[in-house]
Amino acid sequence: MLNMDFTQAVLIDTNKLDWVASPMPGVFRKPLAREGAERGHATSLVQYKAGSVFRPHPHPLGEEILVLSGVFSDQQGDFEAGSYFRNPPGTSHAPHSENGCLLLVKLHQFQSSDLNQVSITTPKIWSSNKSEILPLYMFGMECVWLVRIQNGDNLLSELDLPSSVELFVISGQASYGERLLSSGMWFREPEFLSNQWSVESSCFIWLKSGHF
Repeated sequence: MLNMDFTQAVLIDTNKLDWVASPMPGVFRKPLAREGAERGHATSLVQYKAGSVFRPHPHPLGEEILVLSGVFSDQQGDFEAGSYFRNPPGTSHAPHSENGCLLLVKLHQFQSSDLNQVSITTPKIWSSNKSEILPLYMFGMECVWLVRIQNGDNLLSELDLPSSVELFVISGQASYGERLLSSGMWFREPEFLSNQWSVESSCFIWLKSGHF
């Protein structure tokens, strides 16, 4: 069990974590939250070395992936940095990476009635230089966005955020109260307060609300 008390705020600088070998050669992980060793609820950074292959596997409670760098591939095609996809319960795939990639992966966290397959490939916001919000997915109370903030704009005030918020800082930095959130940090807050959030210059984040 790792960070499975969802009533507690968690802030992790993934840059300071060591890579942990997975059961497949060439695939490494940095666990952020985990229910069990190789099953159940899990949130991780996952690194595929060039030429690595993961065995075919199903998704009993779904899989959600954001490609942070490189190119991730499976039988559905190639997914470059910025690609976001959701594989619902009942699906399976055999992932690999020819030249290597870095992923944010969430496993076994779908709501029981969420059976939607989603694939968004390399959205323009990934290389944009202006403030904008890109909705990635919405189901019930769960909402997922990419948010790019430039020049200190207060974009989060435009979102109707419930109390539970999870985010990963892709680049730049922000502040939440006394906490400094910079590139590579993962933050989970069960009682998020928008007035505690600020960006002085620029920040690019993946953001989920309403569901851990």
